[in-house]
This record gives sequence, structure tokens and C-alpha cells, in this order.
Amino acid sequence: MTTPLTDRERQVLGAVIETYVQTAEPAASRTIAKRLGLGLSPATIRNTMSDLEEKGYLYHPHTSAGRIPTDLAYRAYVDSLMRLPPAPVSPSEASQIREELTSERTAVDQILYRAAQVLGLLTRELGMAVSPSLDEAVLERLELLQISADRLLLVLTLKSGVVRTIFVEVPSYMAAEAVVQVAIVLNERLAGLTLREIRGTLSDRLRDATSAPGSSELINIFIQEAEELFDVPAAGPDASGVVLSSAQLLAGQPEFATAERLQGLMAMTERRDVLRQALAERLGEGLTITIGSEHHDPKLSSFTLVTSPYRSGPLAGVIGVLGPTRMPYDKIVALVDHTSRLVSELLQ
Repeated sequence: MTTPLTDRERQVLGAVIETYVQTAEPAASRTIAKRLGLGLSPATIRNTMSDLEEKGYLYHPHTSAGRIPTDLAYRAYVDSLMRLPPAPVSPSEASQIREELTSERTAVDQILYRAAQVLGLLTRELGMAVSPSLDEAVLERLELLQISADRLLLVLTLKSGVVRTIFVEVPSYMAAEAVVQVAIVLNERLAGLTLREIRGTLSDRLRDATSAPGSSELINIFIQEAEELFDVPAAGPDASGVVLSSAQLLAGQPEFATAERLQGLMAMTERRDVLRQALAERLGEGLTITIGSEHHDPKLSSFTLVTSPYRSGPLAGVIGVLGPTRMPYDKIVALVDHTSRLVSELLQ
């Protein structure tokens, strides 16, 4: 339980947070007195800031006369001091986001990549997106292409514009007619089903399949390897399915001025498993803000993660921004929320 704040404490805390976000320097009482413009003396402000420090909302760096907000302060700001809903994004930002997301093809992967990039650019934080789980994706059609004597390429086209390719190893050369016939059978029996349904029922659906001579061996391969062939990984630079913007803009912020802090940031961008888990925890939730020590994983304790979900039919994922706890929360919340809504609109 946190100690309730008085009206004056709320005003001073809000001013300290906004000053620190803008300057990245500890906020002094004289600066806050000028900012508030309420006729309060620096001494009164200083006493109020001391009370806020005792309550755990501010801390006092030993090298400075000013004070810095704690994670608790940012939480209080997000929950009760920040205007909600936040001000809408500016027309120029809205136009830039739409232009970026619609400038090329509208496949899911491309939209998510561009969403991460434009969020990183507009917020100067680390934009990110996680590809949707494809278990509930519906198979639209599939193709089988001969690549070599012992390998076929399975091309799965899923609704919502997702395309995935999987190599199928075969023990010996398959006649072209047999491959074509198996593709026809698979489309007849599997189109319209989710990948989860296909994995669970493929054996039953193909058990009585009649096919051209020489194709039964390939049918059996699909039956035996259904779990692997239709367990489609998410998109992204690796199996994590996490797409990140460039970290260059974020690295330029004061929090990463030292080599140690910068190295920690670079290490975090390489731990996509950590980011994937953090983003996966937000599936099914609305706009979410997790600040510093609130993260389950201590590796994220120096960061704030702001995310919002997107959805296209049965496919759902999240996009967001990762940055230091010192961030302009109102602006970033508005940009993340706006972008997630636009992604959902485009995917429909």
C-alpha cells in the first residue's frame, strides 16, 4: 500500500517528472517553483519534495541538489497524473505512420516490420513488434514444389496474408505427377482448417485418401511429420518472431552515455527470447505499461515497456516501445495505441 498524496504533492510530483523527462537532469526546487507558477516558494517546494522522497516517489542523488523520480513515481504519473486518454497524435505523425505502413505490400510481416521502425523513429526509443501466434491461422492453400531429388518445398498460404515455407525431406525422387496429386489431396482435405486443427487431425483426414501411383509414400510422410510440418514458426530475424527497430536513436539518450550502460542496451537487443516472453505476457491484454522493477525479468528492470495489441481475425500479437523509465509517457502511449489500431485496420 502506498501513502496517499496531497494535492500539492501531486502537483509537485507531476512537475518533477515532466522536468526530469525533458532535461534528464535532477529537478531542483527552484526550477519546480518556476514551472508550477503557483506562488509557492522554493523552500515550500523543497519541503514537499522531501516528503515525496520519504514516501518513496523521489530519490536524491548524492552529487546533486535535485531529485529524480522512482519507478513508483512513474507509476503514479501513469495511473493518475497523466491525462487519459492521452492527446491524439499530431496530424503529421498520423500521416507519417500511415504512409510507412502502407507504402509497400500489406503482408503481415512487412506491416509489423514497418510499425516497429516508425515507432522507433517517432519516439526515439526501441520500437518492437511480435509476430502473431499462427496456431489459429487458417490455411488458405498449399503448394508442393520439387527442389531436388530428396527435397520438396511446402508453401503454406494462410489467411491474413501470411506465407510460410517449409522443406520436406523425402527418401527418394518423387514423380512430378505424384507430387501434384498429393498437393491436390492436401488442399481438398486441409484448406479452411487452422494449423492447430491440421496437426491434431491430419492422420484421420488422410487415412483413406486415394492418390496417384507412387504418392502414398509422400502421404505417409505428411501423416508422420504433421507436428513438425504444420507447427509454423513466427516470422522475424530468428525463431523468436520479435522485430526491432534500430537501437541507434535510443542509444543516443543520456541513460546510455556510459560504455557499461550502452553495452547493457546492446545485450538486451540481442536477447530476443527475453523480449518475446515479455511481449507474450501481454497477449490478450489492452494497452499495457510496465515500469522498471515491475518487470518479472530483472534484465528489464532499467526499462519501461509500453505495448498495445493488434488483431486480425484469429491472429493476434502486440507492438510497442522499449526505453528507459524516463520517457514522455503521454506521447508514447498515444503513438503506440494509434499504431496498433492502424495495424489492426490494415490487417483486416
